[in-house]
Amino acid sequence: MLQNLHVKNLALIDEAEVDFTEGLNILSGETGAGKSIIIGSIGVAIGEKATKDIIRKDADYALVELVFSVDEKTRRRLRELDIPMEDDQVILTRRISGGRPIAKINSESVSTAKLKEAASLLIDIHGQHEHQSLLDGKNHLQILDAYAKKELKDLPQRLADSFQEYVHIRNELKDASLDTEQRARELSFLQYEVEEIENAELTIGEDAELETKYRRFANGRKIMDSIGQAYRLTAQEGAAELIGHALQEISAASAYDDAVRQMEGQLMEIDNLLNDFNREAAGYMEDADFDEEQFYEVEKRLDTVNNLKAKYGDTIEKILEECGKKRARMEQLADYDSYLDGLKERLADSEAKLQQLCVRVSDIRREQAETLAEKIRAALIDLNFLDVQFEMQFARKKEFTEKGFDAAEFMISTNPGEPLKSLTKVASGGELSRIMLAIKAVLADCDEIGTLIFDEIDTGISGRTAQMVSEKMNVISKDHQIICITHLPQIAAMADTHFLIEKTADNHRTVTNIRKLKENESIQELGRMLGGVKITDTVLQSAKEMKDLAVATKNTLI
Repeated sequence: MLQNLHVKNLALIDEAEVDFTEGLNILSGETGAGKSIIIGSIGVAIGEKATKDIIRKDADYALVELVFSVDEKTRRRLRELDIPMEDDQVILTRRISGGRPIAKINSESVSTAKLKEAASLLIDIHGQHEHQSLLDGKNHLQILDAYAKKELKDLPQRLADSFQEYVHIRNELKDASLDTEQRARELSFLQYEVEEIENAELTIGEDAELETKYRRFANGRKIMDSIGQAYRLTAQEGAAELIGHALQEISAASAYDDAVRQMEGQLMEIDNLLNDFNREAAGYMEDADFDEEQFYEVEKRLDTVNNLKAKYGDTIEKILEECGKKRARMEQLADYDSYLDGLKERLADSEAKLQQLCVRVSDIRREQAETLAEKIRAALIDLNFLDVQFEMQFARKKEFTEKGFDAAEFMISTNPGEPLKSLTKVASGGELSRIMLAIKAVLADCDEIGTLIFDEIDTGISGRTAQMVSEKMNVISKDHQIICITHLPQIAAMADTHFLIEKTADNHRTVTNIRKLKENESIQELGRMLGGVKITDTVLQSAKEMKDLAVATKNTLI
């Protein structure tokens, strides 16, 4: 459930904070008050496109934060996405400034893709444009798969993987059409590359060792000068001798004071360390011998390794791996007919496997489509489609896809005696809104997402139809938190919690605010929605009656 929304410096919002409740949360307000900004801010928070032009004028950044409460099942699924979970709250934060937007989940920075993935488990937004997606038949199959996900289990992923394997083998076979001359030319070049790598006799780790030797050789003179100077200062020019004299002097007095005895110990340790240093420095200079020929060999070998890295991979491991691939390709070319026969056999096996998965998925879809269509039809009747027929029609595509070979679309008849026709051809805007609401209602029964947002789902409807839409939303809100922007009083009256979005002028700046309404304020807002500019006592009485009727209806629907 979405508990809290905090918005700062976004479009017309200076700063706003909303505490949502369970059940049906209604947002209403005058046209142009900024209702879409509120829903838009939630969209920004869950990963929708955000640009710096949405930042409020004269502000350096915009910020949106959502706080969700989640159950154990959702916590477990979030942990599977490597989302840090400390308690039963999830906090999504998105900050937009001059640079790239910064996204966080529970104070840990995440990518936009990870933010969207986590948000998809928490919230579903149905915007004003979404019902138009029903006009694209490709989306109908997605709706069916969402409904049938428990029955399909892992089959869609297995199907997608099998399709990718099939395409890979098919493309490999397509690209394998080489004539004798082309094969000979490629084989010759591969042989040259393999010999170049093999002749180098590379060993893993030698590049790091070579670079260490090269640095030592290249800086040998500087190293010797530095160590020689340090040795002269400590051993030949008196530092060691002076410390020895100092030690003799302090030893003469150490017997009389514990503090002096401690200093004697410190000086003695310094003397020992300096002597050790001088011995090591002398030994290093004695053993060091800059060999011009050895330096040349190291440099030459390093050039060979780096040249191979530039051609075949940036590490010795990758070079050797690439060599193995080239040898395998040479074996293919040497016995090309067998290679082609093997590819054809693999393609046939892959196609058979893909066909089998497509059939299994299609069988489940067709079975579940009957149940889904009947449930949607029942929901449509609840939404004032009095004599509606609703089915899903299947056809087989000519080619395989990663979703199988099914082409499916919804078919509807809204009037008695009319034949079923494609939903994409017969539904009006208002009908599409109700159909999408019916689909959402059916999917909500099998969906684990806790919060559903409807942005003006009431487009194109009024009167008795609006009343039935409000009742359907009330039913959905029994098991899901609903946040709905509406301009219809019939829907607003059904609110468990009613919020008003209003635009005001403050110091020559336009500001959008949102606040929770008390019962009498909610009735005033219903009166405005009923009566427009002039709200009379009669309008207020009608608003109160509408609210009382809504309460009575909600009680009968429990």
